[in-house]
Amino acid sequence: MSYEDGPSMFQDQLAEKVRPFIDLIDDMRSIGIDKELPLPTIAVVGDQSSGKSSVLETLSGVALPRGTGIVTRCPLLLKLCNDRSVRWKAVISYGGKFSSDFDEPSEVVRHVEQAQNTLAGKGVGICEDLITLQITSSTVCDLSLIDLPGITRVAVKGQPDDIGAQINNLITKYIKNKRTIILVVVPCNVDIATTEALKMAQEVDPEGTRTLAILTKPDLIDPGAEKNVLEIVHNRVIVLNMGYVIVKCRGQKQIDENMSIARAIEDELEFFQNHEHFRSLLRQEKATTKCLATKLSNALVKQIKKYLPQMSEKIKEQLADVKIALSKIECGPPLEPAEKRKYLIQVITEFNEQITQLSTGDIIVEENLFELMRKAFIDWMECLKYAKSNYNDEVQQVVNEYDKEHRGSELPGFSNYRAFQHVVQKLVAKLKDPAMATLEKIREMVQKQFDQLSRESFKNYPYLQKFSTMNIERIQEDQSKIVKERIKEQFEMEMQVYTQDEIFNKYNLEEGETTDNSEHDTRSKYPGLLKSYYEIVVQRLADQVPMLIRYFILKQSAKIVCSEMLDLLHRDNTDDILQEDLEIGHYRAKLQAQADRLLLANDKVSSL
Repeated sequence: MSYEDGPSMFQDQLAEKVRPFIDLIDDMRSIGIDKELPLPTIAVVGDQSSGKSSVLETLSGVALPRGTGIVTRCPLLLKLCNDRSVRWKAVISYGGKFSSDFDEPSEVVRHVEQAQNTLAGKGVGICEDLITLQITSSTVCDLSLIDLPGITRVAVKGQPDDIGAQINNLITKYIKNKRTIILVVVPCNVDIATTEALKMAQEVDPEGTRTLAILTKPDLIDPGAEKNVLEIVHNRVIVLNMGYVIVKCRGQKQIDENMSIARAIEDELEFFQNHEHFRSLLRQEKATTKCLATKLSNALVKQIKKYLPQMSEKIKEQLADVKIALSKIECGPPLEPAEKRKYLIQVITEFNEQITQLSTGDIIVEENLFELMRKAFIDWMECLKYAKSNYNDEVQQVVNEYDKEHRGSELPGFSNYRAFQHVVQKLVAKLKDPAMATLEKIREMVQKQFDQLSRESFKNYPYLQKFSTMNIERIQEDQSKIVKERIKEQFEMEMQVYTQDEIFNKYNLEEGETTDNSEHDTRSKYPGLLKSYYEIVVQRLADQVPMLIRYFILKQSAKIVCSEMLDLLHRDNTDDILQEDLEIGHYRAKLQAQADRLLLANDKVSSL
């Protein structure tokens, strides 16, 4: 179709009043802001063979794909831009990547079909991905609308059995948005109440506040049915607040005869001017495609103005939320090798500082580690006290057994020192297992908090997290073996039954006992002597076991972990060490893209 064939009837549109608002929504959709919030738009809905394509052709001034069955297989955003300085040009884009511009109207069909085949595959399948066709010309109106697949009820050869449900779901996705103007295309020669398109519109817009109906094919109605059509157009049958417009576009016969769209527009005007029943609709601005274009442009701009304040507020709210989400995610490693190495040093240094602070009680991870350890050591002390409280029975039993087994001809009161030593050794030996249990309890606490710190510090870096947790486990195991040996040594030393005389006498005096055998039966002094010595043992073990555990399991472990982490800095595989978790990277990229969209949208709304 040549430039001169374009619909010159649209040249009088007041683009300067309409275009900025329509451009705003088109620009916001082009940057993907419709992913964040619903945008005002016009969605074209119609049953198959309702004349939907003919209406869009007349509005755009170009031929669109035609045929039987499903012709529109993807949503098509038709952006019409009036520009008196441009002869004719078009840009088609889809898939988020592909974009192509051309300057011949006859190429539209080929480009649209190619886009549909790319997105929906060759055949009769559909796809929800949007195709954008922008047409700039001096002969089009300023308008943007989305053409949706025609409603079908029965699948034909090559179509999935649920094709009808797929199309209905796609249409519903668009028209359920309360900011969408629903443009329903209905032929005049069918019962309007039975059309599927109007039924779908009524389901999401029961009061008809945002539905506009186009009546097509007025030349095909039966004689005598004109009054019924007029009743519909005058909003007396099914009430729609936005009303009705009746149009006459090219039929198949005119298309076969190569009637141009420009000639079809002239033919449409002549039809209504000369029609006995419909000519009055011209004066009422309820007939012709020109009237429809003006009505749609004004309705869309009105809808945009209505929701613009809400959209602006929503964009600001979402932008603030996204910024908060981004602030909680690390920015990730830099790309430059030198900077990446500095970043690795920083990450490891911060982790080491936290491990050190954790070992000194300067930071808390989930729970206070020192408080947990103190409770475990209190339990150890209670175990010692419990053992001490039962010492009388133990002492008497051991003394009796010793006298029975080892007393010879000596008189009472001359018992052997071995009896005293044997009692002490038996009592102390029972404390070894509780000491080991305390060690395991503390090790579990420390390793759990070290691991938690590793997960938090290296949550974005799987290699660092795996390396650190494996080292923590190995170091804890090694240190635990050292502590076990030290505790065993401690108990072996306790088997020697030793303390300074001065210390022992001090405890005896506190218990009211004396080591002078001449005044009392030594055997009668056993309980007091044992109690005195056991107090010394308890005091040694009460402190020594926790000190060993704290030193090796916490302090030394932290020191070794830090050293092992620093060894990573001597390796050359910095890229592998700082390989970021894919999910984190994708999530950050998603948030950043969302933030960019919202920032751009906010600027666009603010500049209007």
